[in-house]
Amino acid sequence: MSDFDPEKFEDKYEHYFPELQRAYRQAFETMNDRYDSELVHAIDQQILAESEPFYEGDGAFRIELPADPTGRLPGLVATEERIDAVLDRYVDELERQLQAVFGVEKEHS
Repeated sequence: MSDFDPEKFEDKYEHYFPELQRAYRQAFETMNDRYDSELVHAIDQQILAESEPFYEGDGAFRIELPADPTGRLPGLVATEERIDAVLDRYVDELERQLQAVFGVEKEHS
């Protein structure tokens, strides 16, 4: 992989599609090993499939979720609090995987 270029991340799907796929897949595998697979799969398919990653600078990534993410999982056997907790952890893991895949470290202030 070539060196990460924050400016190219503006057109991430053109320049970094394989890397994005790898980060999302690795985050899914990590979460699926640690949490209820039905809930993780639902979050992956119904929420994160519609998410948008952004590079914030200084080694930090941000995941923009679709509107009303927990509302996208109707009838799932989990409380809203449980969904929120697993989703928050999933987003953290995805941001960590993006940092790993792109070889950047978050700078601490």
